[in-house]
Amino acid sequence: MLIKIGLRDIPPLTFAGIRYFLAFVCLVPFVVISSDLRRGIGKITKKEWFVYSFLGLIYYAVAQGCQFLGLLYLPTLSVSLLLNFTPLVVTFFGIYILKEKPTGLQFFGMILNLAGVLIYFLPAVFPAGALLGIGFSLVSVFANSGGSLLSRYVLREAKAPVLLITLVSMGVGSSLLLACGLIFQGFPPLSLKNWAIIIWMAIVNTALAFTLWNYLLKTLSAMESSIINGLMLVMIAAFAWLMLGEGLSNRQLIGLVFTCTGVLVVQLRPQLVGKKDFRIRSAKEKAEDQQI
Repeated sequence: MLIKIGLRDIPPLTFAGIRYFLAFVCLVPFVVISSDLRRGIGKITKKEWFVYSFLGLIYYAVAQGCQFLGLLYLPTLSVSLLLNFTPLVVTFFGIYILKEKPTGLQFFGMILNLAGVLIYFLPAVFPAGALLGIGFSLVSVFANSGGSLLSRYVLREAKAPVLLITLVSMGVGSSLLLACGLIFQGFPPLSLKNWAIIIWMAIVNTALAFTLWNYLLKTLSAMESSIINGLMLVMIAAFAWLMLGEGLSNRQLIGLVFTCTGVLVVQLRPQLVGKKDFRIRSAKEKAEDQQI
């Protein structure tokens, strides 16, 4: 909602660039005051600098820039519908790229979550001439998915602190995004309301949220982390009800229940359900079990 309000006065790439660059600036003092983080910067290899920079390009410059561009041409609900397919993409590619195979129970949870999203949003209404917005939003979906997979790989294997990886990748990505915004769209005059929106989003929705998100990716699988984003739909609906007085239909309430249930089911581990292995097992594995 805040992005839509800001886009009335601020060009999308400039808006996104200012937001993420200010978030990067908010993280810099933590490196200045922490001797461990300062030493960590000196230990980053050339290969790691390249990987972290590429992560910043995909996860911040491309994914977030295209999301803002998508919101310029499409209603918020339409963009949200498309972005909610991110966990499906992450799950599919995570099996082959990260070798993180979800359990059967987690597949079931993902289906519940996706069903809830479809129940909530459909029938979706896309305005005339929305192809450009759909295109930007789909690029954002795949860039977000690629960023989540790369982040999970980097954070799972890296010895560098999570905050340091967040700082470097966000610094590179936000600088590129802001440069593109200033070159192609300029810097418009900003009101106090515009600055209030940008500063809030930079500190809370970006610096804090993305740091916590990266800690989450270090702990959980890419699929488990990605599907938690499905709860954003519930929070958006709740804030729309509390702040804007927008009610929910029975169909939308059912969709939210499915969405929440799916997120919770995905987080269930085998040890929480009687230690039963819910993985989809191959014929070879079943034969080995029978021999045992």
